[in-house]
Amino acid sequence: MKPRVQSRFTVIHGVLVVAILSLAACLAQAAQDEKPQLCQGNYQTEAQAVEQLAKFAKCYSDLEGWKARAENIRQGILRGAELLPYPEKTPLNPIIHSKRECSGYTVENAAFESMPGVFVTGNLYRPLGPGPRAGKGPFPAVLCPHGHFSRAENYGRFRPNMQRRCATLAKMGAVVFAYDMVGYGDWKNAGFSHGVRKALKLQTWNSIRAVDFLTSLKDVDGKRIGVTGASGGGTQTFLLTAVDDRITVSVPTVMVSAHFFGGCNCESGMPIHKSAAHETNNTEIAALAAPRPMLLISDGKDWTKNTPNVEYPHIRSIYELYGAADNVEYVHLADEGHDYGYSKRIAAYEFLAKHLGLSLIKVKKPDGSIDESFITIQKQKDLYVFDDKHPRPAHAVKPDAENLPWD
Repeated sequence: MKPRVQSRFTVIHGVLVVAILSLAACLAQAAQDEKPQLCQGNYQTEAQAVEQLAKFAKCYSDLEGWKARAENIRQGILRGAELLPYPEKTPLNPIIHSKRECSGYTVENAAFESMPGVFVTGNLYRPLGPGPRAGKGPFPAVLCPHGHFSRAENYGRFRPNMQRRCATLAKMGAVVFAYDMVGYGDWKNAGFSHGVRKALKLQTWNSIRAVDFLTSLKDVDGKRIGVTGASGGGTQTFLLTAVDDRITVSVPTVMVSAHFFGGCNCESGMPIHKSAAHETNNTEIAALAAPRPMLLISDGKDWTKNTPNVEYPHIRSIYELYGAADNVEYVHLADEGHDYGYSKRIAAYEFLAKHLGLSLIKVKKPDGSIDESFITIQKQKDLYVFDDKHPRPAHAVKPDAENLPWD
């Protein structure tokens, strides 16, 4: 009898062990599924992206269904970026100096504090023209974030194409703010690298506070705020538009893709795309702009090559739910590459003029083409906010601080 009892015990014991191990494995998988996941770079194939968008489209059948999904995506972005709830909006303490007058616009060096001691640095371009009310406004405003342009001759907010875009928009009648990504420009001079921890959180918050900064200016019409940028600046454009409804018109350039999620941590280094409570991609995030006017600018030599057949139709279908299909457009330049070149700027000028009430006439030649020849390309050294004459404030956060405000 004893051997038989022992045998049964052994069998039961073995079954229990297997069951416990199986349960542990299931719990481990469940825990993994609950853990937010990063979607970075070419996270999925183009075919998988098409399938994913089709799956997303089945989640709603009418406007109310989309609004519910849109709010879930928005909450997922903010939660993944650790911006839910928002940090306290502390005083901006703006710094503006070194005004230069050019042909039809002015340029100033400007900064504000997005958090205590955290200075967002850039340049303000403002309209300048004849007449007693010249330069008084209120004017519409345009934010111009930049991307990962790192070559000495084509660097950040200082690069010639960025200056051309900002100056042209200013002459057209907008107040324009071009501002540094983390680790670029004045940030770099202060010792910060672009690889700071939680760069996505910091840059998104900086963009939100940049809207606060623009709307605090007396010459800005807070009901007409646009944003446009290319590459990483395109990511900042659609992320800001997604989470801040004060943006009234957006032009994300060479960045909206269903299969590419951004190659830098500042774009996808935090779980804004996938968690236990949400799943999305950059096409859907861009669609959160609806029904506000948006122009997609794409090209044939990067991850936006499918825009006419994949990203744009999906986004347009969402605009159609609002009865606002005419508010979303695209310009696809199949023979061009990843930049914010002249032809892309022309498209942006026309769209922003249409929806912000800017004047194209002020920058047109007699033959109707856009003229950028009036622009004075400023020297990089003259565009920094902080220098020997204007030192960085003593309370500014240093890169080696033990407790950085955004961590």
